Amino acid sequence: MNITLIPGNGIGPEIVSSTRKIIDSMKLDIKWDEKHITTRTLTDDLIDSIKSNKVALKGPLATPIGHGHKSLNVQLRQAFKLGVNFRPVEDLRSDLDLVIFRENTEGLYIGEEIKISEDEYHANRIITRQASSNIITAAFEYAKRHNRKKVTLVHKANILKLTDGLFLSVGKEISASYKDIEFESLIVDNMCMQLVLKPSQFDVIVAPNLYGDILSDLCAGLIGGLGVVPGANLSDEIAIFEAVHGTAPDIAGKDLANPISLLLSACLMLDHIGYKAHAKMLRTAIKQAVNNNQTTKDLGGHHTCTSFTDYIINQLEVLNVESFND
Repeated sequence: MNITLIPGNGIGPEIVSSTRKIIDSMKLDIKWDEKHITTRTLTDDLIDSIKSNKVALKGPLATPIGHGHKSLNVQLRQAFKLGVNFRPVEDLRSDLDLVIFRENTEGLYIGEEIKISEDEYHANRIITRQASSNIITAAFEYAKRHNRKKVTLVHKANILKLTDGLFLSVGKEISASYKDIEFESLIVDNMCMQLVLKPSQFDVIVAPNLYGDILSDLCAGLIGGLGVVPGANLSDEIAIFEAVHGTAPDIAGKDLANPISLLLSACLMLDHIGYKAHAKMLRTAIKQAVNNNQTTKDLGGHHTCTSFTDYIINQLEVLNVESFND
C-alpha cells in the first residue's frame, strides 16, 4: 500500500524518520510516497499524492502567528474536507482513557476576517447542520463500536444561541437514536473545570472546532503533554494522521525530539489500513517504554530520538505479533 509521507518542519523530519524506521522494521506491505512542503500553499504534487493514496502520515507544519500565510494544517483539512478530527487521550501510566471528536473545518478556523478600521477587526464564525451532524454522528458511532458509555457535547449556547445552539440541538436529535449511550451537554468553561477536577468522569467528548482544539491541549496536559497524544483527520475517503504538537524549532536537529505522538498516530493509521495486530503490538512497546522510563528527556528518560527509536525496534523484535490478534 502506498502512503503519503510528509516530514514537515522543525523536529518533523526527525520524528517522521523515527516512525518510518520503526514501521519498516515490522516489514509490512507499505511503500512511502514522501512529499515535502516548502511553500505557503499546498502543491499540486502533494494534493495528487494524497488523492491517489487516500492515506497520509505527517509531521508538524509551522504556522506563522499574527501574520503571514494561512495555516497549512487548515489548508489540508479544508482541501480534503477532513471534517472529523479524532484524538484519543490515554495516559500511558494510568487508566485515564477518553476520546475527543473535534469538528475540523468550520467555526472561526475558516479564517474569514474583515478589517473595519485600524482599531477594529471582525472574524466570521460558521456552524452548519451538516458538519455538526457529521462530527456528532462520528462520536456516537465510535462510542457504539467501542462500548463507550457516554458522549459529552461541549458548547457555549447560553451566549452563542444561534451557532452553538444549532450544534447543541443537532446533538440532542442524534442522541435520540443511541438509547444505550448516555448523552450530556456542558458549557465549555464548566467543561474545562470538570476536566481538571475529575477527568475520569468523561468518556467520548464532541465539540465545535475551537473548543475541541483547546480541550485537546488541556487533556494532553493531563497525561504528560502533546508529545504523547495522537491525532487523525478523517473524511469519507481520505485519512491524514499527524503528530498534534508543534514544530519545536528550539530543539530541531539536536536529536532530542520525542516521536511518541507520531508513533501513536501511526498506530491509528495501522488500525485504519487493517494492521490492527501490529498497531496493538506497537502501542504495547511504547507503553512498556514509558512505564520502564525508557523515554526521551522531556518525559524524564535518558534517550535521544535515535536511541529511543532503536529501543522500540528492539522491543518489537521481542514481541510476537500473533499474540495480538483478536
